[in-house]
Amino acid sequence: MEKKKKKKITEKSLSMFLFTVPATVLYCVFFIYPIIIGIMYSFTDWNGLSKDYKFIGLSNYITAFTNSRFQNAVKFNIRFTLMAVILIVGLSLILALIFNNSKLRCMSLFRGIYFFPAVLGMLVVGLIFNEIFYRVVPVIGKGLNIPAISSNILASKSTAIYGVLIVHVWLAVAMATVMLLAGLQSAPEDLYEAAVLDGANRWQKFRYITMPFLLPVLSVVLILQIKSGLTVYDIIVALTNGGPGGATESLAVLIYNHGFKEVKFSYAIAEAMILTIVICAISFIQTSISNKKKVY
Repeated sequence: MEKKKKKKITEKSLSMFLFTVPATVLYCVFFIYPIIIGIMYSFTDWNGLSKDYKFIGLSNYITAFTNSRFQNAVKFNIRFTLMAVILIVGLSLILALIFNNSKLRCMSLFRGIYFFPAVLGMLVVGLIFNEIFYRVVPVIGKGLNIPAISSNILASKSTAIYGVLIVHVWLAVAMATVMLLAGLQSAPEDLYEAAVLDGANRWQKFRYITMPFLLPVLSVVLILQIKSGLTVYDIIVALTNGGPGGATESLAVLIYNHGFKEVKFSYAIAEAMILTIVICAISFIQTSISNKKKVY
């Protein structure tokens, strides 16, 4: 009997292993291998077309850090990401709390409406908003005599970032709200009932019960939004293509321009590696901090 059980376990393990082989091979071929090759090319002067290239060490990385265009892109990404994370997390948390506590019959309809932007493509949304900012908003601004919106927000260096931010936030709030709503519903009702009996107010219940159970989901939302802000590309291409005058040229747009328009492939890979390291470091630090405070 024991031999038969061991044989069944061995056969089951073997079959499970065989099922994972195709996915593992595809993952290594299309993900791991390109990363390794990319790291290698970042230390060369390869232009992406020539078969000949030579090893130049850290030259690409040093050039990136000292390049004013790269520095401006970093400043844009930091500013954009900070504003986006604050707005998205704040708005999605407010909406999640409303949806979680409301007992209206039509609340499911409202949830569906607010989730609608999440199913739309970024490029499509960017093109639609581009027309709205160019044709609709200025007409409304002139009609209501509001100078701030009487011209295309994307046409000015000082305001273009806010136009991109509006579209980005409108798209991202939907998914973040759904995730936070799931986190709110994970808190046991028994704890809230006990808190009410102890005389706790709404703020105390939110701080000592809701937030500890919400932290795991909130941590994921923060990491995703930081990554999304640092790698923003589609919306910028659809709205401004990095303009006006490079005012909205993010790191992702800069990497694309260097790699495919200016034929500086190895230099673009070096910039991409720097961005990857920054995102991984931020994610690791943020996850480590939240793991110390969350409730299991």
